[in-house]
Amino acid sequence: MSQATITGELEGLGRRARVAARVIATSSSAARDSALLGAADLLEDRAGEVLAANATDLRRATDAGTPATVLDRLRLSEARIAGMADGLRQVAALSDPVGEVTDGWVRPNGLRVSRVRVPLGVVGIIYENRPNVTTDAAALCLKSGNAAFLRGSSAAISSNRAIAGLLREAAAKAGLPADSVILVGDTSREGAVAFMGLRGLIDCLIPRGGPSLVATVIESARVPVVIDGDGNCHVYVDAGADLDMAAVIIANAKCQRPSVCNAAETLLVHRAVAEEFLVRLPEILAGVELVGDEQTCSILAGGAAPATEDDWATEYLDLKLAVRVVSSITEAIDHVARYGTGHSEAIVTNDLSAAERWCNEVDAAAVLVNASTRFVDGEQLGLGAEIGISTQRLHARGPMGLRELTTLKYVIRGDGQVRP
Repeated sequence: MSQATITGELEGLGRRARVAARVIATSSSAARDSALLGAADLLEDRAGEVLAANATDLRRATDAGTPATVLDRLRLSEARIAGMADGLRQVAALSDPVGEVTDGWVRPNGLRVSRVRVPLGVVGIIYENRPNVTTDAAALCLKSGNAAFLRGSSAAISSNRAIAGLLREAAAKAGLPADSVILVGDTSREGAVAFMGLRGLIDCLIPRGGPSLVATVIESARVPVVIDGDGNCHVYVDAGADLDMAAVIIANAKCQRPSVCNAAETLLVHRAVAEEFLVRLPEILAGVELVGDEQTCSILAGGAAPATEDDWATEYLDLKLAVRVVSSITEAIDHVARYGTGHSEAIVTNDLSAAERWCNEVDAAAVLVNASTRFVDGEQLGLGAEIGISTQRLHARGPMGLRELTTLKYVIRGDGQVRP
């Protein structure tokens, strides 16, 4: 298929999404909630269809030699589908941000000014191997009055088609346009670049994927972008840490689900507790490959390989962890500033002043005190499902929930005023 044909087809889909967006923006909260609740029911009632489609994707990925961590992101189960349905219901239960008056004032001439939340319009999501992103993205877009224009990966295309079909069916049953959710069928690289270039049709583009996808978006996008960035996340065990607590936190942050962006990739340990804590790592992190600085390797006596410079900057998304001994909290903060990606950074300490320094001086979308980085998640933080975790500073930062999918409109009411 020629590039012109691909672009033309995508532009046609984009125009359909824009038509749908105008309807959704003025729809009732009840209609949007009905669509989400109906989609949740359909997901559970027809889970077999979704699992069959997912099995097709898994077979194709396995035959292609796809790594186990990527297969984990791709794989669905009855439990994961139930979780996706619950996510839809949780979003439906959230307060509707559309129409919310954020502030208002009266000018000396009597003009009444207010700022009101309104939908962005058409939200484009380009993502890789997680079929659950299809429901998460659609749920948040619909609830916030936006059309969801979705472009998933070739690896998950069968799963995504099955899920998107149920979402479209539920939207239509609720009286909304089926095109409230549109899934792009073309999964070629040429199609991805054309999708990123739909200026005037996509109001906001959010990539969810690895560094190569994000780099392509930064290079090729011609529409506004919110970056769902890498998660080179750190856990710092301070001199004032409860070491039993630290053991539980690092085990959860690294091992609970290593293939996701809020998993820990580097452990920093204050030298005052390094000897006592590091010798516990082989038991705490059984099955995790460790690489470390010279002091770490010495303490672990063969239990860790020497770390390279690249190791400190790598998002492994696997059972691998870089470990470094630092002389002070200042050195820990400096390490995070140099190698971190601005995602999620945790300190374990009972020292209030150290905790305050961490919160004030670490530059990241989320900082945590005595808690696992795995909590940096829309659902875990009470936002419902998230559409991504922004590591940039403009418009949205951190887990992107409903309010991050709206913008503000000035509404100015008068009684005949004119400007002198």
